[in-house]
Amino acid sequence: MGSVQWTLLLLMVVSICNVHVHASDPPLTLDYYKKTCPTVLELVRKEMECAVLSDPRNAALILRLHFHDCFVQGCDGSVLLDDTIDLQGEKEAPNNKNALKGFRIIDKIKNLLESECPGIVSCADILTVAARDAVLLVGGPYWDVPLGRKDSKTAGYELSSTLPTAADGLLSIISKFMEQGLSVTDMVALSGAHTIGMARCVNFRDRIYGDYALTSEVNPISEAYLQNLRSSCPPAGGEDNRESAMDYVTPELFDNSYFQILLRGQGLINSDQELYSSILGIETKRLVQNYAENPPAFFEQFSESMVKMGNITNPETYVDGEVRRNCRFVNT
Repeated sequence: MGSVQWTLLLLMVVSICNVHVHASDPPLTLDYYKKTCPTVLELVRKEMECAVLSDPRNAALILRLHFHDCFVQGCDGSVLLDDTIDLQGEKEAPNNKNALKGFRIIDKIKNLLESECPGIVSCADILTVAARDAVLLVGGPYWDVPLGRKDSKTAGYELSSTLPTAADGLLSIISKFMEQGLSVTDMVALSGAHTIGMARCVNFRDRIYGDYALTSEVNPISEAYLQNLRSSCPPAGGEDNRESAMDYVTPELFDNSYFQILLRGQGLINSDQELYSSILGIETKRLVQNYAENPPAFFEQFSESMVKMGNITNPETYVDGEVRRNCRFVNT
C-alpha cells in the first residue's frame, strides 16, 4: 500500500474514533408532536408547496440551509440566528456569507405554527421537515423525519470553518463529513443534493479556468458549455455572485443527472468533480458510477443519509435549549 493510501486509511480510522462525539443517538421520535401540534407536518408541507411553486429554486435554498445548520453544532437552528449585540451568528461567517438564502420561508412557516401551536415546534425541527418536503416537491424521495430537536441559544461563527467548501480536495471533504459521524457513502449521496443547487462564480472560477478542460469530454457541446460558463464568470475579479446550476441538465428536478455529469467530467465545482476524478477516489468513483446508473439506489441512500445527518444533535440544547418564538432571535 502506498503512502497516499496509508494517509487516507489513517484519516478514516482517526475520524471513526471520534464519531460518537458528534452523532450519538438522539432522543427524537416520529410522533413527537402528535398531541401538542398534530397538524405540524401538514402546515409545513403547505407552506413549502407555495414556496416551491412560486420558485422551484427555493427547494435548494432550504436544503442548503439545513445542511449548513447540521454541520455546525448539530441540527439546532443556530444558522437561523441573526447577529445581535450579545451574539455573533453564523450568517456572516466566510463559508455562509452570500451563500445562504431562504430565511424568510422559514420565518413564514414559524409564524404560522406560532399561531396554530404557540411555543411548541422548534425552528430546528421546522427546518428539518422543510428540507425533506423541499426535496420531495421537486421530484426527490420521501423519508420519515424524527422530531424533538430544541433550538440553540448560541451560534458557531468560528465552527462554520468546518463546512466543506468548493475548493476542498477529496481527503478534506471526507474528513469533514466523518467528523460529523457521516461515512464516505453518506458524503457521496448527500453531495447529490447539488442536483438542484446553484454555485456562485467565486466558487467555480478556479475550476473552469483550471482543470475543467482536462476532465471533461472533448466535444462541441462540452466546449460550448465551458465557454458559456467563462462568459458569465470572468477570470479575475467581478461577478463573484453570478450563479450557474451545478446540474445544468435538469437544474430544477431532483434526480441523478448530477452524477452523470460527473462521469462526463463536467462537475461545476472542484469538490464535486473530485468525487469521480481524484486518484484517491476509488470508493467514491464506484459510488458515483452506481448512482449515475441506478436512480433508486441514489434515492434510497440519500434518504437514509439525510435522516442520519438530521439526527446530528447539539447535546447542549437538551440541557439549555428552547423553542424560539422567532427563529432569528433567542427568547428573552
